Amino acid sequence: MNSNTLSTPTQEEIEKFAEFVKDIRFAMLTTQAPDGSLRSRPMATLATPFDGDLWFFTDDDAPKVDEIVREHHVCVSYAEPEKQRYISVSGLATVVRDRARIQELWTPAAKAWFPRGIDDPHLAVLRVRTQRAEYWDAPSSKMVQLYGYAKAVFTGKRPENVGEHKTIDVTPPAERM
Repeated sequence: MNSNTLSTPTQEEIEKFAEFVKDIRFAMLTTQAPDGSLRSRPMATLATPFDGDLWFFTDDDAPKVDEIVREHHVCVSYAEPEKQRYISVSGLATVVRDRARIQELWTPAAKAWFPRGIDDPHLAVLRVRTQRAEYWDAPSSKMVQLYGYAKAVFTGKRPENVGEHKTIDVTPPAERM
């Protein structure tokens, strides 16, 4: 895939990233356990307009909450193999217990995971403030991909033109170091 160095994102790149996340919906959230090991679990991304933050419902007494309180750096990864799209987000997570924000994000579908509903005293949201996002978007045509890989096998060179790879710094300029 075409590689790109870290860049300040254009509005078009941010919109593309937001569209990918919206289309995929489920992510793997990776946190750091107390012993330093990494732990991942599936999470449903809440449908909000992308402003740099990703939102997820959680129980405030779940182990991931303790891990996030201890270490805010997390990774959120998305995969959509059918379309050959992959996303990795590095960011800072916080636990939000604001009842107004919870109510604003609540949907009837969330009741499947939180049967006590919006009045559940342990219901909270995780906010992941995106710092850096990386995505890979390959052509949807399997024939284009197969041709590229077959050519690479016969020539001994890496496949070319098999997709786009982009890394963008999503951190607002005022927060960059």
